[in-house]
Amino acid sequence: MTRFADTVNRLAEIDMAPTGETDGRATVTDAGALYSELLKVLRGGENAAVLSVYGVDASIQKSVISAADTTAWQQLEALIAQPQAKTYGPVTSILDDKGTFRLVEQYTSKPRLIILGGGHIALALGQAAQLMDFEIIVFDDRPSFANSSRFPWAQSVICDGFERLFERIEVRRTDYVVIVTRGHLHDTQCLEGLLARPEPAYTGMIGSKRRVAIVKEKLDEAGYSKERLDRIHSPIGLQISAVTPAEIAISILAEIIQVKRTEHSSSNIASCDIEVVEYLGEQGGDADALITIYESRGSVPIETGAKLSMTYTGTIAGTIGGGCAESDAMQIARRVINEGGWSTHAIDLNDDAEEDGMVCGGEMRVVIERTR
Repeated sequence: MTRFADTVNRLAEIDMAPTGETDGRATVTDAGALYSELLKVLRGGENAAVLSVYGVDASIQKSVISAADTTAWQQLEALIAQPQAKTYGPVTSILDDKGTFRLVEQYTSKPRLIILGGGHIALALGQAAQLMDFEIIVFDDRPSFANSSRFPWAQSVICDGFERLFERIEVRRTDYVVIVTRGHLHDTQCLEGLLARPEPAYTGMIGSKRRVAIVKEKLDEAGYSKERLDRIHSPIGLQISAVTPAEIAISILAEIIQVKRTEHSSSNIASCDIEVVEYLGEQGGDADALITIYESRGSVPIETGAKLSMTYTGTIAGTIGGGCAESDAMQIARRVINEGGWSTHAIDLNDDAEEDGMVCGGEMRVVIERTR
């Protein structure tokens, strides 16, 4: 792996050969180490990107860039803003006039839903939130409510006093925090602690309009920012006349989706598929080649940024949509494994869709690269 600046500088140093030719200097990146580094950044709560530089000499150079590295991230944004750059969802491709092909794959940290309180609404909220791919954390001070038997699908269940909440959980700016404790005092305690820390993506607190107004007035008098108090979603949830715990949970999730898809769209929507990344970087998965979708048009069966890793013998992880198109890409990948380097290919799904009566169609472009 190389640093971002080194990778960019390398572009000017490569002695360009005619497109499609190789000179035996092809290099590959340790995919497991690369994606382990990526996962480490993402699990630290930061967004990240993988920059791949595919040289006309068949070389492949990759680097992980964290959004926390502001200088490198600004350089990356400048790269993406170039006139010849093509962006489809979380992937940007740039082909320069010398034949060097660059790919920027953006990844967002997995959003966390922090539920403060373990009562009936918390239970219904967590159950419904499983469908939204959140990492779910539940916090309550009652052992009978804060336990893994009650919340088996939560990644973390913490039983402790609310006065120690922020010793146990470091709230990130990408978190979604829902305050649904059993009482007014605990709700206020949690909210006051949140206001003293960096603002998460969403803060919602249950309560009637009158009760919420009293809490906000007291906190305003205590010197907390009125602008931030106004951004608290309380009474919580979209107004759909919800009554039961399940209905209230749905209204809260609907509001979280609304925030996620509008106010925080740039940081929480566009993200490449993480499945193959976890397979290679965390589970020690084996791969001789990677296939990545970097462009798509029409009604394709899978999103841009999807990956398929494979061995020469056909062991695979992930998918680029299945069917004949995937099978054809895997055949090309075997050739790339034998010859080394990388290759890009266009996949036309329209003919197969018409023949098989499928609703999907369109076109995709993939990059296929040898990983070792």
